[in-house]
Amino acid sequence: MKRLNPHISIDCVLFGFDFENLHVLLIDRGRYDSDFKNEIVQYALPGDLIYMDEQLDEGAQRVLKDLTGLQNIFMEQFGAFGDPGRLSSESDQRWLKSIRSEPEERVVTIGYYSLVKMHDYIPVASSFARSAVWVPVNEVAELAFDHNILLDKALSALRQTLQTRPIGFNLLPPKFTLSQLQRLYEAIHNRDIDKRNFRRKIIKLGIVTELAEKQEGVAHKPARFFSFDKDRYEELLQEGFENFKL
Repeated sequence: MKRLNPHISIDCVLFGFDFENLHVLLIDRGRYDSDFKNEIVQYALPGDLIYMDEQLDEGAQRVLKDLTGLQNIFMEQFGAFGDPGRLSSESDQRWLKSIRSEPEERVVTIGYYSLVKMHDYIPVASSFARSAVWVPVNEVAELAFDHNILLDKALSALRQTLQTRPIGFNLLPPKFTLSQLQRLYEAIHNRDIDKRNFRRKIIKLGIVTELAEKQEGVAHKPARFFSFDKDRYEELLQEGFENFKL
């Protein structure tokens, strides 16, 4: 049997976009009341200890699969979190004592994050996760441990990445409207973006190509479709262009 490292864990922040809102994948790890009799819903990020002989990237994939059933998702590190008191709350200690042999050990966690098309990934809870659900980021309440801090840091990392790489285009269909693209940026940044300025900047970048097709069967004026110009994006990178801030 593989031996767990009691001092190092991995927490995964998986963001999902549903063409309208930004969500995050959470598990219900449950928590016990003060009498250890009743379990209460307690949401947390998918996370667990790594094995002693496990690489961090490998561990991130395993932990996500073990708790949610999701796999083959590229994730990036966004930080390490080692506050000595990050696991010391009474409710967290009660839960840890129910599943770990060394619940009072100090644990440093490595955070990983990713952004995916939400409807392509249907989580199935397993291990100590009682359920796994997509929750709108703006509706996330108090999480276990220091996971609200991890979520905020991951969101900041996502927003920063969006300014240096057009990572959101893989979440859109091959043909999309500029309104759909703008909604993606607004959902991630959690703020309204001026429509005129957004369209001017995105077209000036040259990384979208206007198509001859328009929307059909819509109640409003049909919008023009665009596609992502990957070749132009690669050219910009070769030219040293690193700012996709919109």
